[in-house]
Amino acid sequence: MSASNLHMYVMAAPLLSAFFVNLLGRMSKAWVSGLTLGSLAFSSVASLLLLGKVMSSGGFSYTVGNWVPPFGIELIVDHLSALMLVLISVVALFASISALKSVERELPGREHLFFTLYLILIAGLMGLVLTGDAFNLYVLLEITSITTYGLIAMGRGRAPLASFNYIIMGSIGACFYLLGVGYLYLMTGTLNMADIASILPQMDGGAAIATALAFMLVGLWIKMALFPLHGWLPNAYSLAPTGAGLIVAPLMTKVTIYLMLRVMFSIFSPDYLFIANPLVQSGIVWVAALAIVCASSLALAQRNLKRMLTYIIVAEVGYMVGGAWLANSIGMTGAVLHIVNDALMTLCLFLAAAAILYRTGSLDFIHLQGIFRKMPITMAAFTVGAFAMIGVPPTAGFFSKWYLILGGIEAGQWAYVIALLFSSLVNAVLFFRIIEIGYFFKEGEHHDHTPRNEAPLAMQVPLVITAVALIVIGLGSGPLVEHIIKLALPAGF
Repeated sequence: MSASNLHMYVMAAPLLSAFFVNLLGRMSKAWVSGLTLGSLAFSSVASLLLLGKVMSSGGFSYTVGNWVPPFGIELIVDHLSALMLVLISVVALFASISALKSVERELPGREHLFFTLYLILIAGLMGLVLTGDAFNLYVLLEITSITTYGLIAMGRGRAPLASFNYIIMGSIGACFYLLGVGYLYLMTGTLNMADIASILPQMDGGAAIATALAFMLVGLWIKMALFPLHGWLPNAYSLAPTGAGLIVAPLMTKVTIYLMLRVMFSIFSPDYLFIANPLVQSGIVWVAALAIVCASSLALAQRNLKRMLTYIIVAEVGYMVGGAWLANSIGMTGAVLHIVNDALMTLCLFLAAAAILYRTGSLDFIHLQGIFRKMPITMAAFTVGAFAMIGVPPTAGFFSKWYLILGGIEAGQWAYVIALLFSSLVNAVLFFRIIEIGYFFKEGEHHDHTPRNEAPLAMQVPLVITAVALIVIGLGSGPLVEHIIKLALPAGF
């Protein structure tokens, strides 16, 4: 296996497995689990080796099919894209271990169809973090969106309607992004990101460049569900099959935020974004602060655990968008670190929710009474995830929030700082309400004779590992920032 081709193997493994899962999974469910877990385990190991190679030797670009850029598609492997490949592979592996049980119960006989879409989605996400071509990014964005629509539509009840609403909003977002790419192509005659970035500073196309940037950002903001463009997300994520939520919730919004960073710094420049347009930069941070406050407030009104978590996801999007637009290295560091941390925090909480749903059949608060005694391991891991989401040290969530708050203070963006503190307070109220409900029983029930009824081991193991990882990554935030994230920041940061 050539080290220079590792990224291709990482991406090819789930894509090829999707074909064989669909072909062989019709004959036996054993093929589905074996191929899915095998390919994702392979991708996880290969992506870790790739990250090690980048850390030791630096990043590199890869030309697909020997078509030299800007005519061919260029793949960029640097510290940030390598880190994202590791994140996608590992999250997908842990999510799939738990998803196998959920899908077996919720979609009997359709496991091969579900995991075919699941693996194509993961391959698409990996392609998104590698591509250095603006139009190829659009194609891969639509591949991931289409597979997500299908996964959500496989749910029961109103899930197909939620998927249809997502299709409408996702298509609008894709059109906005594509219009922005069209403007850039008309001005520069190229779709390669590095090529566009080298041509734009030489052009006097002020209004046209600003329009292209605006279209591309709005398109990505719709895709990532930045408030108030979030309307599709709560229903889509809460009504999706449990297995789909396990992969979509931790990764889709975070990868889209990564794409926003790529557009901002691989096509445009910090000088253009922050120095030439300070009012726009400050305005976006204010929008992010408003998004955090409003989404956190909406989460307070929910009475279902999964639906509450979807609004927390919307608030977390505001965290990262605001951090990226603070225009300083501390805020940018916090935004990138929070992409990693939030993916793991969300995975931990959704894994816990999947385990609870598997045993109780409901995530309504009223049905969570006494859950700590019935499922102590699950709820211990849930508590770690909750503490990380609140920002309690030494969990990972504390350190990325600390960077974001320091970045906000340095930038003088006090509204953003207050919004972060408000959101942390709201998260504390939300999760301690769950903990309070979970520790008490309905009147007449006896605490001492409550039988333990944990979820299957296949659902407990990834949950516990993820909870432990939140603490380990929290304690290891210093080396992660120094050796990977700071080297991934754009020039000038």
